[in-house]
Amino acid sequence: MDPTDLPVLDHWVGGAAWAGESTRTQPVTDPALGVATKHVRLGSTADVDHAVEVARAAYETWGVASMAARQQVMFRFRELFTARREELAEILTGEHGKVLSDALGEIARGLEVVEFACGMPQLVKGAYSENVSTGVDVYSLRQPLGVVGVVSPFNFPAMVPLWFFPIAIAAGNTVVLKPSEKDPSPAVWMAALMQEAGLPDGVLNVVHGDKEAVDALLDHDDVAAVSFVGSTPIARYVYERGTAAGKRVQALGGAKNHMLVLPDADLDLVADAAVNAGFGSAGERCMAVSVVVAVDSVADALVAKVRERMATLRTGDGRRACDMGPLITREHRDKVAGYLDAAVADGADVVVDGRGVEVDGEPDGFWLGPSLVDRVPTTSAVYTDEIFGPVLSVVRVGGYEEGVALINASPYGNGTAIFTHDGGAARRFQREVEAGMVGVNVPIPVPVAYHSFGGWKASLFGDTKAYGTHGVDFYTREKTVTSRWLDPSHGGVDLGFPRNS
Repeated sequence: MDPTDLPVLDHWVGGAAWAGESTRTQPVTDPALGVATKHVRLGSTADVDHAVEVARAAYETWGVASMAARQQVMFRFRELFTARREELAEILTGEHGKVLSDALGEIARGLEVVEFACGMPQLVKGAYSENVSTGVDVYSLRQPLGVVGVVSPFNFPAMVPLWFFPIAIAAGNTVVLKPSEKDPSPAVWMAALMQEAGLPDGVLNVVHGDKEAVDALLDHDDVAAVSFVGSTPIARYVYERGTAAGKRVQALGGAKNHMLVLPDADLDLVADAAVNAGFGSAGERCMAVSVVVAVDSVADALVAKVRERMATLRTGDGRRACDMGPLITREHRDKVAGYLDAAVADGADVVVDGRGVEVDGEPDGFWLGPSLVDRVPTTSAVYTDEIFGPVLSVVRVGGYEEGVALINASPYGNGTAIFTHDGGAARRFQREVEAGMVGVNVPIPVPVAYHSFGGWKASLFGDTKAYGTHGVDFYTREKTVTSRWLDPSHGGVDLGFPRNS
């Protein structure tokens, strides 16, 4: 197809598709086919300014709408979304490349946050203290912020926006969402569905774009807060620029997640977990297990079991019932593949090389099969970098203490896991390990919606995590009222005004 004949995906502002002022566009590619399927508009600063203006106007009525009215919109959205999630999964697979089962799993986890947001009236209840002094009561209110921005990444184009906008909107805010330009359609699909659920125009807006659009959100005086998920360098940039502009910012960054395997662990369970956590969604997730830290006495047996399971995985088009799809772009595929050359140069053992994988898909897709690298030096870029692809490293240690010290030395602190039958070791690990999310015989410890998601150290910038009670706190602010009403028997206060006798 002639690229000039491809459709163009508009922004969504004020409850309708909107072309904006900017004429810049970028192709959106199907990673399994290796061809562009549409173009997406790249919004300018002026486009963001307009979306914020629309959101600000909508806030004047949405911010004072009853909690019952907001709750009913979220209930209707949840029902519509549940009925049509297969439709979104197809869109998601066509732009991101993950297999349909992964896409449906992503949507299911996002829906958990929608369901949590349906309980917003309970979540924003304040506290009340009666008669703190004679005739004086003190109580607190939780109120929305106003217009908030959300900047989401390519790897979860449905789930990550759902971490934020349902809670923000249910709490009474209005939203300008800037999705990844690599797979932007799910954001517009969800915004249109919110309108179908009864959300007033302008409450949820989508502006596509690149750095110019992000900076416009970070700098805009009428944007009260920004939520971000992406790499650590960009998360740090977003946090510093946004807070310098006086905004609340929660910026979730990258990771290098470790899985510590003790000698008493069930190695079949561990091998299954390592394969699922390392290669699901082609390793393009911040909670992927990228390093198996194996105690020496079981390392050989574990590597053999992981290799055996990897041989059964089918890599290919996500619409063909494969186990793993392509990477998001050709450039990213080439970068990830380059780490296998680095592993060899650094003296590691490439047990499974995914560069020669046979795929069930078109030859121009951005393919890289699951790869396993053993005896990885901790000085190698294969160990230190967030590869964000289907490369699973094995680092061998002498025991528990060495394993925990290795994990804690990482600049990241997103997620980690331990596999053991020893309850004492697990209890000690969850206390001693320096990470925000910990799994015990669970490889990807992503919390359910009524807890909160976020790491430590260079994996999170800001004081609050995503969704759960942290999300409610982030999108609301507390107001405390001290009130005194005179008892009726007092007869009121005489201010000296004339009165009829």
